[in-house]
Amino acid sequence: MSKINLLNQETIDKIAAGEVIERPSSVVKELVENAIDAGSTAITVEIKEGGISFIRITDNGCGIAQDEVSLAFLRHSTSKIKSAEDLLCVRSLGFRGEALSSIAAIARVELITKTAEALTGTRYQIEGSREISVEEIGAPDGTTFLVRDLFFNTPARRKFLKTPQTEGTYISDMLEKLALSHPDISFKYINNNQTRLHTSGNGNRKDLIYHIYGRDIAASLMEVQYEGEYFSMSGYIGKPVINRGNRNYENYFINGRYIKSVLLSKAIEEAYKSFLMQHQYPFTVLYFRFPGDSLDVNVHPTKMELRFENNQEIYKELCEAIYAVLSHKELIPDVPIVEAKNEKKPLLVYKEPIPEPFEKRRINQIRSTQTYQPMPERKTPVKEENISYVCSETVQPKRTENPAKPDVSEQEIEETTQVTLESVSPEFLTKDARKKHRIIGQLFQTYWLIEYEDKLYIIDQHAAHEKVLYERTMARLKEKEFTSQTISPPIVLSLNAKEEEMLEKYMPQIQKLGYEVESFGGREYMISAVPDNLFHIDMKDLFIEMLDDFSNLTGRQTPDLILEKVASMSCKAAVKGNSTLSFAEIDALVEELLTLENPFHCPHGRPTIISMSKSEIEKKFKRII
Repeated sequence: MSKINLLNQETIDKIAAGEVIERPSSVVKELVENAIDAGSTAITVEIKEGGISFIRITDNGCGIAQDEVSLAFLRHSTSKIKSAEDLLCVRSLGFRGEALSSIAAIARVELITKTAEALTGTRYQIEGSREISVEEIGAPDGTTFLVRDLFFNTPARRKFLKTPQTEGTYISDMLEKLALSHPDISFKYINNNQTRLHTSGNGNRKDLIYHIYGRDIAASLMEVQYEGEYFSMSGYIGKPVINRGNRNYENYFINGRYIKSVLLSKAIEEAYKSFLMQHQYPFTVLYFRFPGDSLDVNVHPTKMELRFENNQEIYKELCEAIYAVLSHKELIPDVPIVEAKNEKKPLLVYKEPIPEPFEKRRINQIRSTQTYQPMPERKTPVKEENISYVCSETVQPKRTENPAKPDVSEQEIEETTQVTLESVSPEFLTKDARKKHRIIGQLFQTYWLIEYEDKLYIIDQHAAHEKVLYERTMARLKEKEFTSQTISPPIVLSLNAKEEEMLEKYMPQIQKLGYEVESFGGREYMISAVPDNLFHIDMKDLFIEMLDDFSNLTGRQTPDLILEKVASMSCKAAVKGNSTLSFAEIDALVEELLTLENPFHCPHGRPTIISMSKSEIEKKFKRII
């Protein structure tokens, strides 16, 4: 057995630092929370190179007395608690006494601080847990921390940091959460000499949401005020029209602390379940108050997780409270009226899709494709038939009054309700076969029924159109031929820090497909042109969804894969289900499918066409046995 050794203090500090300080944003979080606990009303955070090389945090709080400065950098030294019993009623953000010790163990730290009672301040330097100097200095009331060369003495950890831009995004996101949790404090955030966030500290929560998330979200908020048995809650939730493809816009604050809670997330998402599509998440800024003895905040060194008493009761109460707000509000979105000017290019209105004949969209969308030849115009109108469809998922056979002796066996019931769906024969989409197609009609405003020889073919209009758009876009990728359409008025988006990062990172691929995007000041960006195949689609939601999708990418992505991702998102312009198409439009769609190598599956793998044989149908009607 190896000899047991007692670790030296330097090694102990580095190990402890690994639990608290994961990246630059961890340093900022710990120091800003200390500034808040010190009673600050104004806090300034400045970083360079994502905080890896330089972090400066200045506050106007109570400061640190000169004789306590060196003591503050020892492990488990804190002014927040005095005994274990105090952990049951912690009201400050920090209390473990590990932050300064951990930061000093892996960085070069300089502290300048002064209390209101002192005539002079103190300048203290410490590097890698080793004191360098301490001296008196003239300084204003409050505290300034300068943290340089993060992980300078642990290069293995520094190697695993992300790019400065990404690390800066983590800091920006974290500061937004801290600003939301303390609207009565003015926060200023400077990244590489550019001010990215500056809040007033006037205590108005809605003004703060407007400042961070923009006017679109601020205009679609519902206020929440709730007093319950287990907690009280106030703040705002977004109308269902405000949603994202991830949980980045779900903000919860408990007793002034930003936390992550699966329990609260699931309860709120359950309340929104009937208002949002699957995999869409709501916008929330909610402030909870729980009795101190019902929480355990001493769970994790970063204090981001909590344990609750009465989990089931809290879940039910929160779900019902949010659902009550949603179900008693008018949630029909307002659609602005925009008068189109006489222009050659189409005017796009991005609130509600406006129906347009499919063949017109088709001609406009593929005007740059060389292989397309327009279909000759029909000289006689297509005669439409009035067809009634009787569809039922289950067949209820007639039974006798005695349920123990049914007239039809369970096996016969199962046979009656089954429908055999066959694979589609490749010749169905050949030019020769097209002459024999007989379009019967549209089912459920989504599926088209076509008779060919001894089979019934069913086409999903959305999957088929999506496949056509995707293949055409990918073909243009290979040919490097892209055309844009100018939109009037331009779209103005308010992006958060993560979305800004994704836009900047993937801007070359986004521009290659025909988007024209430029900064519009602050967090706002203007889209003045889009790919020419995107007609009558909510481009604002599409673009945000595309940026959210990029944030889920992992590992190194090749430019071609990114372009395919953009192309796939662009295919959301495909005609949706529950849309009425004419016979001519579906005829044009089938004609488009002829040009594809694999027309039988959409880009997401769903089938575009299925078939049923005549013999199988006759078996179901007992015409043949």
